[in-house]
Amino acid sequence: MSAIIKDTVIYLNVAKYSKLCFNMLMIIDRDILSYIKKILSGNPEIILLYGPRQAGKTTLINNIIKEREGVVFLNGDDIRTQELLSVADLRSLQNGIGMPKILVIDEAQRITNIGLSLKLLFDNDQFPIIASGSSSFDLANKVNEPLTGRAIVLKLYPFSILEIPIKLPNTSRISNLEEYLRFGMYPKVVTTIGENEKQVYLQNLINQYLYKDILTFETVRKPKKIIDLLTLLALQIGSEVSIDELAKTLSISKIVVEKYLDLLEKMFVILNIRGFSRNLRKEISKTSKYYFLDLGLRNALIQNFNPLNIRSDTGGMFENFCIIERLKAIENHQKFANYYFWRTYDQKEIDLVEEREGKLFTYEFKWSLKGRSNNSSVYEFQKAYPNSVYMQVTPDNLESFLTVGV
Repeated sequence: MSAIIKDTVIYLNVAKYSKLCFNMLMIIDRDILSYIKKILSGNPEIILLYGPRQAGKTTLINNIIKEREGVVFLNGDDIRTQELLSVADLRSLQNGIGMPKILVIDEAQRITNIGLSLKLLFDNDQFPIIASGSSSFDLANKVNEPLTGRAIVLKLYPFSILEIPIKLPNTSRISNLEEYLRFGMYPKVVTTIGENEKQVYLQNLINQYLYKDILTFETVRKPKKIIDLLTLLALQIGSEVSIDELAKTLSISKIVVEKYLDLLEKMFVILNIRGFSRNLRKEISKTSKYYFLDLGLRNALIQNFNPLNIRSDTGGMFENFCIIERLKAIENHQKFANYYFWRTYDQKEIDLVEEREGKLFTYEFKWSLKGRSNNSSVYEFQKAYPNSVYMQVTPDNLESFLTVGV
């Protein structure tokens, strides 16, 4: 079932509860929307909106500008837009754009000299500008120097579980947790009912968008190696990653692996979390864990959408989901935090260390409470960092975890 777009707000039909089938409308608003509107109500600003393809940037922008007058909307994929904005000449830009009350440029990373053109327009005409891009690497390289001190940078990820409204009686967001772990949180996926349709969409996302975006980077000589690299990461979810082993398996150099990992992070495909250390003799700090910004994309790479009760990677998937949802919750509310994992040479470990507001918050993720407890690791960490706070996160208290400090 496809989403129905009305007045640029996403509506969807929700069905299949018990043996009954019924339809109801459910509005999904983005947490970042009110913050952007607040910015636009003040002095003119340049807003750079980064995020992966298909995360809903265009829908969000439409929702922002739908009730505003004097908006000029340009698409960076359009050749005429590229020609207009690539020429960093103030008079030509003014003649082509005029004096809008808001200038919006979608897929701005496609435009040569976009940073300098935006600087000229903003410095001389002082109207609000929203520029969006699906690659922070490409767009940031074009705007960083010209727009230093002039731009507010925001990120839009796929839906957060906290953005999904609760509309049905006797249900909660967590009631659909298994579906989110299997198929992820892309708007199109969340607003589609059929499992087969979700799988087809995610496979197309890899083939039509991810692969296409990789090909746009001239420094990538073997794009298939990046897909192979992602597949290896998908199979090591929640585990420390050895760059040397990845390079050996892929038959490419360590330097190339590191370059590809950095590129994938800036394309909003993966997240790199490094080891936490204030005691270098005991704690491991030079390795990394990589998590996927969306589990649906990860599962599509390994072509495994099986139910959780017959999978061996459920614990790692739950850990991945919790960490990414925490990242969304913090950033969607304009908070700031640093993220690490913690491990010692004698195998003590903590899944996530969050450094926020000058304090350390530690989290252990458990899909099931069966198995070994992590009490000794918690004791060692709190002994080394006595003012830290610990929380064990399970599906039952997931929402509480996501709203701590937000």
